[in-house]
Amino acid sequence: MYSSDESPRTTARPWLGVAYVLVAATLFSVNGSVSKTVLSGTLSSLELVEVRCLVAGLVFFLVTAVRRPAALRIGLRELGFVIVYAVVGVALVQWLYFVSISRMPVSITLLIEFTAPVLIALWVRFARREPVRRRIWVALALTLIGLALVARVWAGLTLDSLGLIAACLCAVSLAIYYLLGEHGVGRRDPISLAAWSFTLAALFWMARVPLWTIPFGRLADPLALGRLGVELPGWVLVGYVVLLGTAAPFGLTLLGLREIGATRVGLIATAEPPLAGIVAWPVLGEVLAPVQIAGAVVVLVGIALAETARAASVTPTPTG
Repeated sequence: MYSSDESPRTTARPWLGVAYVLVAATLFSVNGSVSKTVLSGTLSSLELVEVRCLVAGLVFFLVTAVRRPAALRIGLRELGFVIVYAVVGVALVQWLYFVSISRMPVSITLLIEFTAPVLIALWVRFARREPVRRRIWVALALTLIGLALVARVWAGLTLDSLGLIAACLCAVSLAIYYLLGEHGVGRRDPISLAAWSFTLAALFWMARVPLWTIPFGRLADPLALGRLGVELPGWVLVGYVVLLGTAAPFGLTLLGLREIGATRVGLIATAEPPLAGIVAWPVLGEVLAPVQIAGAVVVLVGIALAETARAASVTPTPTG
């Protein structure tokens, strides 16, 4: 995800940092197929994002309370910022992601969502007027060309229009998440920020979908995990989404940042879209055409260039 050219912390265990981030990317990529299965048979996108945010928030609160309880303190002035961050950066990113994957292949949704670094670099260049390396223009061109190949624009709109709009808005929301996150992690412990933002995001959605209206009884029903011929109770799949698809990879990414620095974390994290495509192929039967695969490669090269285009920044961790 979004990164800088800051130097990684000196460490004798760079391999461990790489392992953390690769495991996190793998968990996130599997989460796409699992989430799509849940959305198709148990919970709606609003219900799933609410449960995901609530449980993940409680996990982050528990972790912070054990390791650094004083970090949970928050003032009224900071609370206003965290509310905006939670709604725009956490609640909307996850909901738009779920809407998009329910209507489009998981890998394409992630590919579009991951264009956030390009948007950030352009914002920094034109809105903040901060220096950005010239490679951003190459990154932008590659990203646009790659997305055109993925969408096969010469054949008309081959992707679901609502899913495409949701994915594009998700990229914008994700970019805002990172920009606000740069400010947030500079003021408080990242895990405590995650605790507050995930919990407030859950409360935001509770105003729309009260917790007691969610059909938790359906979680006992078996769900077929795509084309694998495996049936699992819905609560097992939802448990993966909130624990192994959110809390665990989020924490692993933080560990990776500590070991190898933000730039390398961001570059390695671009493995998530192709990994998600590999998982979705046998599980969901989502097969991309050769030209779409070529376009995806072009987009990933553009994203990699964008990741290193900005002179300096702080990288929050992903939530996808």
